[in-house]
Amino acid sequence: MLGLLRASHPEPGAAVTAAAVLLAIGVGHSLTGTLVVGATVAASQLAVGWHNDYLDAGRDAAVGRPDKPIATGAVGRGTVGIAALVAAAVTVPVALLAGLPAAFAAALGLGSALAYNWPLKFTRASVLPYAVSFATLPAFVVLALPGAPAPPAWLIGAGGLLGAGAHFANALPDLGDDARTGVRGLPQRLGPTGSGIAAGALLLAATAVLVFGPPGPPSWAGLAAVAIAVAVLPIGWYLARQATARGARPVIAFRAVLVVALLDVLLLLASGRLVGTGA
Repeated sequence: MLGLLRASHPEPGAAVTAAAVLLAIGVGHSLTGTLVVGATVAASQLAVGWHNDYLDAGRDAAVGRPDKPIATGAVGRGTVGIAALVAAAVTVPVALLAGLPAAFAAALGLGSALAYNWPLKFTRASVLPYAVSFATLPAFVVLALPGAPAPPAWLIGAGGLLGAGAHFANALPDLGDDARTGVRGLPQRLGPTGSGIAAGALLLAATAVLVFGPPGPPSWAGLAAVAIAVAVLPIGWYLARQATARGARPVIAFRAVLVVALLDVLLLLASGRLVGTGA
């Protein structure tokens, strides 16, 4: 059972589910509505995580990934595949409890994420599923409200930019393993420098949309977030170049991107209050 849980990518899955639940609270969902949002996103995340490990089992074994339960024999590949099918089959019926528009958004997000696992992960279009799935997440949360109000365009746009940036940031630590196992998505084609620049630029754009997109003047907290993002990214790249020159791993650039990604998530959650008040 522990191996099956680990094969679901529990850390990012729990993080995305928690973010969806907090956003649901922010936009004004009732307890029941919040539970439906959480259950839908959790099932979707389980499906995507299991589907990913099921498909990547051979590549994970080839590079000796000790963190992959199928590769280490902690769980059978067939078991993970069945779990992925069950989780995917549960996602849309649960989402239908929030209405047809919300269920459509949930299905689109799930389908997009599964399409990343295969075949788009290996193509120049690998960034598109991340952008689509992250854009549909806040859209689903808003559409799940009574009356299915239309989510604001700036919220969907910010989600898409955050997802696209997350794709490049997530790929940075694994570019070496990906090259050995034939993964040729857009980050692998751009390489470490190009992917790092893309991640930073997209996340900075997401920050700007979350701060300046909602009606009315931006908050001081939002402006501070933009200033931090503008400062952190170039400092991170400079320190990374220094580390490379010394022969060390340039992990500081990845951490700088993570700081901006965290700022974007916090801004996204804070934006729920604006959406909930109809701003």
